[in-house]
Amino acid sequence: MGPVIAVGKPLLLDCEDVAWFRDQPDAARGAAAALGRRVGLGEHRTAQLVLAVAELATNVTKHSNDGSVLLRVLRDPAVAGVEVLVLDTGPGMADVPAALRDGVSTIGTLGIGLGSVKRLADRFDVHSVPGVGTVQLARFWPRPLPASVAGEAVVGGITRPIGGEVVCGDAWAARSDAGAGEEAARVPAEQSGSRLTGSGAVPDWSAMTAAGTGHRAARHAAAEPVRSSRPAGERSELVRGAAEGPGQGVLVMSCDGLGHGPMAARASQAAVHAFRTGSGRTPEQVVEEVHRALRGTRGAAVAVARLEAGGRLLFCGIGNIAASVVTTGTRANLLSHPGIVGSQMRQLRTYEQRMPAGGTLVMHSDGLSERWRPGDLATLLHHPPAVIAAGLLRHAGTRRDDASVVIAKGAW
Repeated sequence: MGPVIAVGKPLLLDCEDVAWFRDQPDAARGAAAALGRRVGLGEHRTAQLVLAVAELATNVTKHSNDGSVLLRVLRDPAVAGVEVLVLDTGPGMADVPAALRDGVSTIGTLGIGLGSVKRLADRFDVHSVPGVGTVQLARFWPRPLPASVAGEAVVGGITRPIGGEVVCGDAWAARSDAGAGEEAARVPAEQSGSRLTGSGAVPDWSAMTAAGTGHRAARHAAAEPVRSSRPAGERSELVRGAAEGPGQGVLVMSCDGLGHGPMAARASQAAVHAFRTGSGRTPEQVVEEVHRALRGTRGAAVAVARLEAGGRLLFCGIGNIAASVVTTGTRANLLSHPGIVGSQMRQLRTYEQRMPAGGTLVMHSDGLSERWRPGDLATLLHHPPAVIAAGLLRHAGTRRDDASVVIAKGAW
């Protein structure tokens, strides 16, 4: 079994979902133009981004049953870029390589075709299943492509607010951490589901999602522990006084602020800030820091995992965050316990699990049903984490609540 983390620091990117668009290709194209200029892509690169978004958005509007386009910002400490995610439950593509060949274009689009979108983007990925739907990812960085972002991030995720809201009460974050006896070197990556922030005016881009019902806070406080369905001999073990191991590790957090809307987003953003700036190195330590930071807010369900070289996974969860270790044929659920971080939290418990070869960590809020199976992700697992997250959201998202998925995937 290979190591969880490659030699050196793992690539992690700060990721911020900006806006969802449903059946609005013109609005998506205009938002992409403004976003490209705002993050500093430059005029030529922004024009390429807009061309690609126009093709993808028009295509999904004309040929899918339920398609959405998500624009988001990616950052590392030195540079910012734009990522486009397109997901639909349309007819799918029977032959993806053929769809990417030159001269092949969907009827009624601008005619540049997916092959041209692939060439314009720094990273382009497609997952499609006939009769199920398609997920497409296109990533645009300034040119020349900075070496620091040339690879694929080991953690990726997605959030979607409940219909009628422009901010999401769910969030996820990830950061690297040196192991015991080594100086910590963090490269934060976060995603809060809110509108783009920073200096200057904030564009008022509404998140275009389907209408749904409200969120019940009681589900978090009364949530039963997630029950494991793993085979005998693969159960996670309760670890008392868990400590970080040697070498580089990755900490991943999933957070679901109680309710939805701005107050839920405030709680989740406070959790992300505490996660990024705290000194905790084990999941228990991180949850304790987040608990203190969330006092005075609505509180949240929070789960934190630590992935280490050699395949060791530590996990601590409070509230109704589902977490699983998944392969193409197995799903091993990790145990969370009832409570509300920031309000009602019993003694924390950390569980240890060994990551199997090819294993992927999946964490999601209760905006997704837990009734998905390993087979639902089997063809997705060799794709980038963001594509896996989008595919699971499409498959299991309930649309009755804020929703979020975070995926951690490396060379284990």
